[in-house]
Amino acid sequence: MKNLKKLSLTALGSSLIATSAFAGALDVSGSAGITFAGADKGTSGNGFSMTDEVTFSGGGEMDNGMNVTVSMQLDNNASGGTGQFMDNRSVVIDTNGMGTITFAGHGGDSALGAVDDVMPTAYGEAWDVLSDNPDNGAVTATASTNFNSIGSAGSNNMLSYSNSELMDGIKVTASYVPSGAGEANSSTDFALEYTGFDGLTLGYASGENNATAGSETDSDTMYVKYAYGPVTVGVQQSELDASTAAASDEFEAMGVTYQVSDDLTIGYTESSYDAGDKATDQENSNMSISYTMGSMTLAAAFVDEENRGGVDTAVNDISGYEIDLSFAF
Repeated sequence: MKNLKKLSLTALGSSLIATSAFAGALDVSGSAGITFAGADKGTSGNGFSMTDEVTFSGGGEMDNGMNVTVSMQLDNNASGGTGQFMDNRSVVIDTNGMGTITFAGHGGDSALGAVDDVMPTAYGEAWDVLSDNPDNGAVTATASTNFNSIGSAGSNNMLSYSNSELMDGIKVTASYVPSGAGEANSSTDFALEYTGFDGLTLGYASGENNATAGSETDSDTMYVKYAYGPVTVGVQQSELDASTAAASDEFEAMGVTYQVSDDLTIGYTESSYDAGDKATDQENSNMSISYTMGSMTLAAAFVDEENRGGVDTAVNDISGYEIDLSFAF
């Protein structure tokens, strides 16, 4: 996103910098989007929805050469439009050669959660367009709740570390959520990604979710993507292991995109979710397109979902669409 405005902290007055160890800068960026969505069954609402967010980031270099960045986001959709506007907020310390340390007070990605579905797409994951939000014309509880990609522990009050300088082409990431409010036991994730060969990305991540006592789970995912000219293809497989077979799931996805021009991209993705307590897999497919005009992007996805929630009935076979117009500044 392009900066809307940059202000020198030193220009805000001596009262603001009296306790500062370094002079930094405040960056303001944001985005807004208008979406219209619908499906052939199980919908409510008028189809329209809107997202908008403004992010404030400030930071600078300390005397020891490390850089610190503090950011917070105002997001009207942070709690489903219920009036709680503060969303993602974090402190990031770049250690200048020894990796990056991040504390996410809210809205951060764990090492596994950041790569739960990284398949190439022009717009939206195969399973995500037909959501369970009734306010934007998407599918409601009339049909079963849809399955999505396998995730990990909560992302609030989380500490993470990443380093892409240990070895050429290799990035290591780890995250930790301690036990306490909302977490019965601590949870740890780690991820490893290789990009040392031109166009090729290989990744593996593993994590645990110990938020609920007696329902702890372990998850892992592996993926490969390859870009050659205007074409990018990818495949991914994930597993969730729980204390019982009925609660253990598998997720598979593939995707391909073709960049027609610098501004136009088309894509196709599909995914399959095998829940341990269901006899039928949920199948999703997504045809997508996006066109960028400067800071404005127009995108659309046309999706099909079979056996929603692993239930093989007619009401759980759904077709839908989503059209999005977004602006970045």
